[in-house]
Amino acid sequence: MRPVMPVLATLMLFALFAPVAPALPAEPLNNGMMFGGQWAEANNTSVSTTNLSDLPAVVEVYTATWCENCVDVEHALDDVQANGGNIQQYHVHRAIGETQDPFGSEYIDARWNSKYGGNAPPAVVFNGTMKKIGSVTDEASLESEFSNIASNDLRLGEGTTSFSWTPASTTNNQSGIVTWSLDIDAMHLENSTLNVTAWVVEGHAEFDEGSNGLGTYPHIVLDIIALGDELQGNTAIDLPEPHDGDDLQIHLIYEVIPIPEEPDEPAKSNESEGDDSLPFLSPMAVIALLAVSALVHNNRLNRTIRQVR
Repeated sequence: MRPVMPVLATLMLFALFAPVAPALPAEPLNNGMMFGGQWAEANNTSVSTTNLSDLPAVVEVYTATWCENCVDVEHALDDVQANGGNIQQYHVHRAIGETQDPFGSEYIDARWNSKYGGNAPPAVVFNGTMKKIGSVTDEASLESEFSNIASNDLRLGEGTTSFSWTPASTTNNQSGIVTWSLDIDAMHLENSTLNVTAWVVEGHAEFDEGSNGLGTYPHIVLDIIALGDELQGNTAIDLPEPHDGDDLQIHLIYEVIPIPEEPDEPAKSNESEGDDSLPFLSPMAVIALLAVSALVHNNRLNRTIRQVR
């Protein structure tokens, strides 16, 4: 037994001093902001008007059915909601190069990578303005950290958003009409583009083969449909098929995206300045120089011929 003791001691020391994944703080993003979160069941007619100050935080969760750390993140967000946090979750499942997760969309995955940068799940973005990668926190708990981030006010001021959904048929979830109207202070849209979108979400879907053990996967984003850039309007949209059940939802989301500033043109250099610059010569001056050069060369040639004679 004695030879075993040094080995056990070594293993214990290794466990004590092995590096631990650092807690990554949430980082601010400069892609503009997202707000909204009004929604309706796809098979029900719905009309709602909400003050901008009462809207939930739009929380996008990058996840996968094999990601065990994602379970901690999703449960922490559920706890935020259960304890009165005003958030609306949207789960974006990894799809590009994915073989184990059936819920992802390559289009939506590519949007995530383009807007927020590529990363492995889990990751959470709040209102398009703050991104938290991973499941390690340096606060009391993930729930506490998420609650604090979600409570950051977008300061949208006074204003309202109206949303209505009218299904083409109450017996199937194939299409319908989205109507919206946004009343917001114009200063929030200065030097920006407004994108109005409808997010089609499946309430939950079953997947027993998911290796992270959840089995039931909620808030699945199936499609993001552009509605336009106007403050009010209505658009007919077609809906994707759910993975199972009859629980499609239509969510209204606004994106305010800053217009990138055009870079200043570099100052043109003055080609006539500097010791190494060449003077500009007109065509007539060039001809004159060539004539003088030819005359000088001819005189030298005549002089050489006389000397030979």
